[in-house]
Amino acid sequence: MSRQEKIKINNIPAILYGSASDKLYLYVHGKQSRKEEAEHFANIAKKSGYQVLSFDLPEHGERISEPYPCSVQNGVRDLKEIYSFIKDKHKSISLYACSLGAYFSLLACRDIKFDKCLFLSPILDMERLIQNMMKWSSISEEELKERGEHETSFGETLSWDYYEYVRNNPVGKWDSPTFILYGENDNLTERCVLDSFAIQNGCTVDVMPGGEHYFHTKEQLEYLDNWLTVIK
Repeated sequence: MSRQEKIKINNIPAILYGSASDKLYLYVHGKQSRKEEAEHFANIAKKSGYQVLSFDLPEHGERISEPYPCSVQNGVRDLKEIYSFIKDKHKSISLYACSLGAYFSLLACRDIKFDKCLFLSPILDMERLIQNMMKWSSISEEELKERGEHETSFGETLSWDYYEYVRNNPVGKWDSPTFILYGENDNLTERCVLDSFAIQNGCTVDVMPGGEHYFHTKEQLEYLDNWLTVIK
């Protein structure tokens, strides 16, 4: 088990894993996860001399009851706060981000050059994903704009404000060396979106045959652990 220290960064609950080091991974979890999910990754990263800093996104972990929604605006704001806290404390900073956490990172950290980035099942085009969700819910842009919000049958709340922000703030050029692990059957990020992003930004992509967006089975987690050898 990695050494760990619970801290608060501008009231954002966080955990710092590992012994003092010049090398740090910033860990950004995905939806329905929490900062403690970083422990397994931290146990792998410490073998290569890294500390790992993980924090709770809005409405996750210790923040589940806070009146501070997990909107793209708040996610980006918090990530900028976290990066400001760590940027002068380590000589080498890398990024590990999963799903929604990867999307927030692409917006919040677009002007930052990380030593290395690891993306697991990243959301790369949120505008397209929301449009797909509107199709699945049989709701038009005009109806969503009029209602403001729409509860879907698959547990997501579509928000016009969120959608408008996403349209006005597209993911731009990403200059950090990036490795992506993607499940062949990912139902949130289409393969054409992944391929376009990878080509545009020179990413190295590993596609797990039969894999899903959410890596959770024994086989998927073993595949993930083998992929994480890129940490070195």
